[in-house]
Amino acid sequence: MRTSRISKETSKIINATFPPSASRRSTRSSLSRFAHGNAATENEESPEPSQDTTDIEDVIPSSRKRKRDPTIRTPIKHSPRKTVIKTEVEDSVTFSPSKERKVRKPARQIKNEETGEVEIHPPNDWAEVYAVVKEMRISGAAQHAAVDTMGCERLAEETVSPKVKRFHTLIALMLSSQTKDTANAIAMGRLQKELPACKEGAPVGLNLENILAVDPKLLNELIWVVGFHNNKTKYIKAAAEILRDQWGGDIPDSIEGLMSLPGVGPKMAYLCMSTAWGRTEGIGVDVHVHRITNLWGWHKTKGPEETRLALQAWLPKELWHEINWLLVGFGQTVCLPVGRKCGDCELGMKGLCKSAKRSKVTLGRKIK
Repeated sequence: MRTSRISKETSKIINATFPPSASRRSTRSSLSRFAHGNAATENEESPEPSQDTTDIEDVIPSSRKRKRDPTIRTPIKHSPRKTVIKTEVEDSVTFSPSKERKVRKPARQIKNEETGEVEIHPPNDWAEVYAVVKEMRISGAAQHAAVDTMGCERLAEETVSPKVKRFHTLIALMLSSQTKDTANAIAMGRLQKELPACKEGAPVGLNLENILAVDPKLLNELIWVVGFHNNKTKYIKAAAEILRDQWGGDIPDSIEGLMSLPGVGPKMAYLCMSTAWGRTEGIGVDVHVHRITNLWGWHKTKGPEETRLALQAWLPKELWHEINWLLVGFGQTVCLPVGRKCGDCELGMKGLCKSAKRSKVTLGRKIK
């Protein structure tokens, strides 16, 4: 019997098709129906396959795979649709060079490794911010603020003696608490022109003697335009008596002496010392200075006094007097408490203010 590759594979198929219990001898007659190319067997009648017989394709071993000829390379067909998508993406995507973002660091305490002392380092961009705001105050959007003409240091009369002028500065500061500069200027103008003389032949206007002699009701009427005028009337009358009895009719020449007067806080005391006596011993921090420096991220403080101590820890002393004028005017014209004009602010345009409203800055750039 001739053995061939076809007969061997056929034998494996038959063995896999029928269970082992129904073992039968493989003969030429039993294999004749699977033979190929044999004309004699084609004419013989073959029995009908059983219904339980498995299809021949189901039993062909799947492990035998066709080996691919490595020398033949099938060309890869590229879909035109994919090519179009790839081209569109390459044309639309542009890579811009990465920009280094400025990292803002607030005032912070750093320990000196050599000396072991704790040093206060200022905010890393404070000098640039200060210069931009000063330029705005002098020739930009923040010029012509109310404080420039009606601030407390501007309200004293120039024709009076230095002693009376210092008293004017003190009264202007006492009236300025929680009051706009415009209202404060009106009240000071009435005191300087309408306060009656203490006696016949004495000058009319604002001085210590006339304040001591005036009736509290009349004084209250003269300053009614300022905030909390009832309390301020009491403070001014009480402070006048202290100045007469303890300071020889002049204002105190120390921070402690000024703060001992009723209605005088740290802000008034430091501004009065700087303006009246020409000695800058601290920063006069009002609501504008406190609010704006916190918006810039220079520090996180809860009140003006805490802000004063934080600023004095690192700000150069030659700027202690100027910063009040600088930020009060900036807060009155551009960085308002309500409705900040970020579109007019150079800090927002240059990316120096972390609290700037982006929509307002974008609109301001389009307008410019």
